[in-house]
Amino acid sequence: MARAALDFLIRETEAEYRAKAKTHLTSHALADFRRCPLLYWYKVQGLIPDEDRPAYLLGRAAHVLVLEGRERFDTEYVVGDGPVNARTGKPYGASTQAYADWATSQCKPVITTEQFALIVNMATGVRSHTIAAELLSDGVPEGVIRAEYCGRPCQARLDFFNPERGLIDLKTCDDLTWFEADARRFGYAHQFAFYHALVARVTGRRWPVHLIAVEKRPPYRCGVWQMSEQTLAVTQRENEGAIARLGESESRNLWPTGYEEVRAFDYV
Repeated sequence: MARAALDFLIRETEAEYRAKAKTHLTSHALADFRRCPLLYWYKVQGLIPDEDRPAYLLGRAAHVLVLEGRERFDTEYVVGDGPVNARTGKPYGASTQAYADWATSQCKPVITTEQFALIVNMATGVRSHTIAAELLSDGVPEGVIRAEYCGRPCQARLDFFNPERGLIDLKTCDDLTWFEADARRFGYAHQFAFYHALVARVTGRRWPVHLIAVEKRPPYRCGVWQMSEQTLAVTQRENEGAIARLGESESRNLWPTGYEEVRAFDYV
């Protein structure tokens, strides 16, 4: 695929993308609905605010450094430990008001030197993996795609799109040994099937999907997985079934929890 043909990918800020999520279905919103229609409705109504844990900030920062490089990282984040206490000669610490005031004055998210060292180690782990480095050697990071899918406007923010190798997603994890189990638990296959379907609708082609995972602790192992066509096909059907049920819930204004009926509990 010629690089000029990558213009289907939109470059926009995270804030712009989030704003358009009010009118476009995303893979995360669909995952909420699959898990619990009532949960989806609560979030759409703003009854459950978006949660932004410290781990999320670290993950976003790692994505920027790994996928977009140091120059982009420096425009998005500040690295530092804040003001130094003149009495002790050490930084005040992240839990103090002095640090909070300093962080606010930076006008962009702050990454501590310890966090930055961790992110650098993860980036090194990814770049040291021959296949992962090859997948990320050419392409567009953080590109947005929008398309009509199953009768409704949808959008996705792709971690990386390689003009030869297709969709590539980066995940961080605690232990690569258990990553495949975690991937099933978090529904990554459904997420990628959603992305895959949108890109196929826009480009008219079914692209490979690769998943790169890197540990957040020594030895910062990195692994690469390719989603099978069978897995993508099965999860795409399940996504499309969920989108159909979402339409029914909207038309009837019914938002079940999924636990309305008595369930059998057998210990053995």
